[in-house]
Amino acid sequence: MSDPTQADGYPTDPYAESVDPSVSCSDCEAVCCRLTVVLMPNDRIAPHLIEHSKDGYDVMARGEDGWCVAMDRSRMCCGIYESRPSACRRFAMGGPYCRAEREDYFEHGTKDIPFVRRC
Repeated sequence: MSDPTQADGYPTDPYAESVDPSVSCSDCEAVCCRLTVVLMPNDRIAPHLIEHSKDGYDVMARGEDGWCVAMDRSRMCCGIYESRPSACRRFAMGGPYCRAEREDYFEHGTKDIPFVRRC
């Protein structure tokens, strides 16, 4: 049996159905917008929004304050939502990854979430 995939060819989030509807971006400090987002080869991101990590990966650029440069701070939403990276597409609001990052952020007060390489 094969895993279901999204239109971008990457596996869907197997936990997507466990989204907590009470979680909202409007009552968050945009924790996900401070994560290091590693870009995949099929992501189509404008070059001025890309940085190269010290580990050699193409990642979404972040400003000096650690926020993703694609974040529209006036509206608290993604400025490139329709063409956002595949990693962002799979990070569902209120999903398990979202809730875990929020919990860690609020528990530890982490303002800058570093790149963590998981193999």
